[in-house]
Amino acid sequence: MARLAPALLYAALTAFANPAPAADLTAEDRAAIEALREGEMRKLTIHAAPVAASDLPFTAADGSETTLAASNGQVRLVNFWATWCAPCREEMPALAALEAARGGPDFAVLPIATGRNAPEAIARFMTEAEVSLATALDPKGRLAAAMQVPGLPVTIVLDRDGREIARMMGGADWSSPSALAIVDALIAQGAEPPPPAN
Repeated sequence: MARLAPALLYAALTAFANPAPAADLTAEDRAAIEALREGEMRKLTIHAAPVAASDLPFTAADGSETTLAASNGQVRLVNFWATWCAPCREEMPALAALEAARGGPDFAVLPIATGRNAPEAIARFMTEAEVSLATALDPKGRLAAAMQVPGLPVTIVLDRDGREIARMMGGADWSSPSALAIVDALIAQGAEPPPPAN
């Protein structure tokens, strides 16, 4: 029994130290989110089961090396784009508006410029698009390839555990009422329950 006590104590401590994994979207959750898809949001495909995301490193907006898992705990809209991509130029202001409206501890828009995108070209792109949105870099397109991105733009929704739960090929108005409702539903699905009232 004396040997068992430390093991039980360790198990109890690790259970509290590690957050519980996010619950998978149920069939009802998927149906509810699919019902919110209107206009361009109809192109958003909600997966029947989560798909593991790549752990390949990329360059964060601050220049440090990071991975998608580094921001686990949030729902993320990962947008693969490039400075030469015309639909990306049209979509970027809506992504910036979505980040301004919903960005915080539970949600983030993560633009990743993939391929050859010089810092000057990115700065010019953002100026011309009239947006201020920090962007990460995937200069050799390795992360995009690992995430099976066939063209640009592609937007991938990651749950709080870093698993792909939805994907959209092509651009869209991510600031539309439909997009906001979908993001709100995804945030609420994995949110911590409120503390009990006293």
